[in-house]
Amino acid sequence: MHLWYSVQFDENTDLQEAMQNLKKLGEISKVQCNKNIYRAYDPKKKARLITRAGNERVTRAAADNGLKFNDPELYRQWGYINRGSYPFEKEWAKVEAGADVGCEEAWKLSTGDPSIIVAVLDEGVMFDHPDLAANMWVNEGEEFLAGKDTDHNGYKDDKYGYNFVKNTGVISYSEISDTGHGTHVAGTIAAVNDNGIGCCGIAGGSTGKPGVRIMSCQVFSGDNGSTIAMEARAVKYAADNGAVIIQCSWGYNSALANIMMGYTPGPATEKEWSDLYPLEKEAMDYFIYNAGSPNGVIDGGLAIFAAGNEYSAKPGYPGAYSKCLSIGSLAADYTPASYTNYGPARREGDAGGDEKAFCD
Repeated sequence: MHLWYSVQFDENTDLQEAMQNLKKLGEISKVQCNKNIYRAYDPKKKARLITRAGNERVTRAAADNGLKFNDPELYRQWGYINRGSYPFEKEWAKVEAGADVGCEEAWKLSTGDPSIIVAVLDEGVMFDHPDLAANMWVNEGEEFLAGKDTDHNGYKDDKYGYNFVKNTGVISYSEISDTGHGTHVAGTIAAVNDNGIGCCGIAGGSTGKPGVRIMSCQVFSGDNGSTIAMEARAVKYAADNGAVIIQCSWGYNSALANIMMGYTPGPATEKEWSDLYPLEKEAMDYFIYNAGSPNGVIDGGLAIFAAGNEYSAKPGYPGAYSKCLSIGSLAADYTPASYTNYGPARREGDAGGDEKAFCD
């Protein structure tokens, strides 16, 4: 990663011509434009508050369903535990028991391990959220807002992570154009379980036991996105500072995205993607091969991406990279959600091959 350099040109320069000239230099093996990356969700669509039921109904619903934790919103989280009923407004929705991620069985084995650090590359995470604060990664070597790089890792004030959009240790989450998506994602991963407030995290721990820890690597801020160079710094930072998983809700459109719907199709093959975005590929490889340690909880990193939101039968890159995990979304009846890309599901016992499972 240290062999990459940023080169700036006059605003009137023909970048394609400049790139071709740079490629002629014997010392240079790879060249790419420092393009922008975008969210894999629509930032113009704000979160909708679900009408909360009274405490009596919530308590009764949790008790009736025998739910493991006392978090009042767990009974709404059918994606975790789907018993074949839809417990709130959309009573008309088709529901099939078992169309969930299997939390009920998974929690019998583990509710989360604090030695696992998950870096959320998204909007900033609300690190002081009452349902997240206890499961945030904390860089003990730094003092928040001190203006110093106390631990000498090259980043000032990175107490809870780093804001790569604005190059500061101050994680922001309340700009007028922020959607709260980074906090939402972090909550899905590690909202504190069994604390009597809010919702549950898939790996949020249990009574007296912390869950996985969330590191906020901010790559979107308000109306601002990131460049490939910012993305690469964020991925490297995550690996170098202890994260073993990166969660990424961004990427390029699917190659099968419908042009008639206003989408510009993205790379179609791994080679096309790696030729167009060599720095991005090297950043992913850096994380996959350098995160964790042989003596740690994971030797190597897991790069997890959203499959995309164009409702196409193929995921977008970087998630489609064979060394990443590309995740689609199911509706409550085992069909692809209306906002997800999808692909062939690999069932237990299949030989596999080159195709990846997006909707298992």
